Amino acid sequence: MQILKYLFLLLLLSFVAATIFVATQKGDFSVTRSKVINSPKATVFNYVNDYKNWEDFSSWAAEDGQMKLSFSPNSIGNGAAYSWEGKENSGDVKTIFVKANDSIAQQMNYNGTTSEVFWRFKDTIGGTKVTWKTKGNLSFALKIATTFSGGAESVFGKIYEKSLVNLDKILDYETNTYSVKVDGVVKKLATFYVKQSFTSKLVDVTKNSRVIFEKLMVFCQQNDIELNGKPFVIYHSYDVLNETAKLSFCVPIKNELTATTGNDISSGKLDSFEAVKTTLIGDYSHLQKALDKTTDYFKTNKLIADSRISHIEIHTIGKSEIKNPSKWNTTIYYPIKPKVVIVKTTKPAATTIPVAEPETPKDENPTSEF
Repeated sequence: MQILKYLFLLLLLSFVAATIFVATQKGDFSVTRSKVINSPKATVFNYVNDYKNWEDFSSWAAEDGQMKLSFSPNSIGNGAAYSWEGKENSGDVKTIFVKANDSIAQQMNYNGTTSEVFWRFKDTIGGTKVTWKTKGNLSFALKIATTFSGGAESVFGKIYEKSLVNLDKILDYETNTYSVKVDGVVKKLATFYVKQSFTSKLVDVTKNSRVIFEKLMVFCQQNDIELNGKPFVIYHSYDVLNETAKLSFCVPIKNELTATTGNDISSGKLDSFEAVKTTLIGDYSHLQKALDKTTDYFKTNKLIADSRISHIEIHTIGKSEIKNPSKWNTTIYYPIKPKVVIVKTTKPAATTIPVAEPETPKDENPTSEF
């Protein structure tokens, strides 16, 4: 009995000593991990900036098949948030600052520990250097967990390392798996549409399309406007040198509108035209390759592009239908300049009418229609 008392006292003292040891450990922590991702900077940034992709690359979600995830109505950009509830950990994260294609700042709660999270994206040899950093103050429970597991540097460091490896593998496949096929000359049918137009940087077109298409869809729904196909983008100009485009984001509708109630939303009609059709299966980052291949087709077949617009992109299958970029389907129509048909008119033969006065000559100028 005496031995049991000593053992109990020893265990109690050990527990108190361990508690004191943990309590006196430094609570502040800062962990940074970096990795070169084999994908373009804009692609990596856009992927990380959307929380609906985190379940695929974040190690705490990827390794827990029973984890329950919840997303804010908008999962992209400033103000977006998501939370998770798993077997061993739970938490939430919210985006508080975004600089396009450069950096993201977030606030994270991980098992009761609140931390500030920072992402940086930088072009480098071999792709994009991604730096993921977190700093904060450990809760007592997480102090215990990390103290006997190598410290916060080791625990969080391993999570970030695994997640960055997952990010590289996913993007390497999803981004670089694509195909381009020039389908040839087709007749593009006419359609009515509602649109929003502005000038955008080329790298921001994908991000803007998600926001604007959703806005146009809501507008149509609120005004009982019947849709008539997939959203599309009209590129009025496409400036590769300055990396900008003047464009209209459009949603096709069944009937013509005489007026619109949106301050920056208007309606229009796309007349039918002949075009070279090209199909891109894969991530939007390969659109330029599709345009280049279309340009080669024009040269080979001695076709002339219609300079009134650059081209039209229809998002046949996009992010709203399937999350995997390798399976997205974008149809591109590159308008062909209409052939000018000259209709000749023949001058009627002159007739002479006998009159008493001298004859008055008729107009000798012929007319032509184009």
